[in-house]
Amino acid sequence: MKDEAIFRAALSDKQLPVLLLDEKWHRLFAVHGKPEALQQTEQELGELLAEQGRCNQDLKDLRKLKATLMGNIVQNMDGASEEKERSLESKRLGEDRRLIEEVNEKIETCADRLLELPRLIRDKNEQLMLSTMEYGYEKMRVNEREANEISEWIASVRVELKKKIIRKQSCEANSREIYAYMHDVFGPQIIDLYDIQFEEEEDREERPSGE
Repeated sequence: MKDEAIFRAALSDKQLPVLLLDEKWHRLFAVHGKPEALQQTEQELGELLAEQGRCNQDLKDLRKLKATLMGNIVQNMDGASEEKERSLESKRLGEDRRLIEEVNEKIETCADRLLELPRLIRDKNEQLMLSTMEYGYEKMRVNEREANEISEWIASVRVELKKKIIRKQSCEANSREIYAYMHDVFGPQIIDLYDIQFEEEEDREERPSGE
């Protein structure tokens, strides 16, 4: 979209819902389906949200593990003699401290990513919103053009229908006028005979061939 930068600037202080989690957003595409490019953006947003969920869980698990390791260190150090403490330092304490360092690095990495993800999610959500707006307004333009074409067709048919109604009324009036004049000129007896013959001819014309 050529004005995307302008729209993004306008959205800078707006709180947008996460479209992927909004059922009404999905219903926008119930008739025509989602364009391929929009589906790609939707997938990317979904991956970011899933990563955020994993990072939150990982951070929780890592902090729990760190607390456990710290508890092990305290427990191994309490009550240990100097000789045993030196031995534990080279074995269990050393391993626990090494693990704690690894956990701290992972916690830092995870926390840094969690600080970055909200911005990435917001940017991707805004991109999805802009694509959705472009899709929606384009569909509305198409619908408006089609509705206008149908309105024009209805108007033309209405004019033609009025002409046909007038023509029908004129034919019926002319037939009544002809019948009235013939009735006056030839009298009812002759007209009755022709009525019977006329009705029989109409029946033969309307009857399917072969009957």
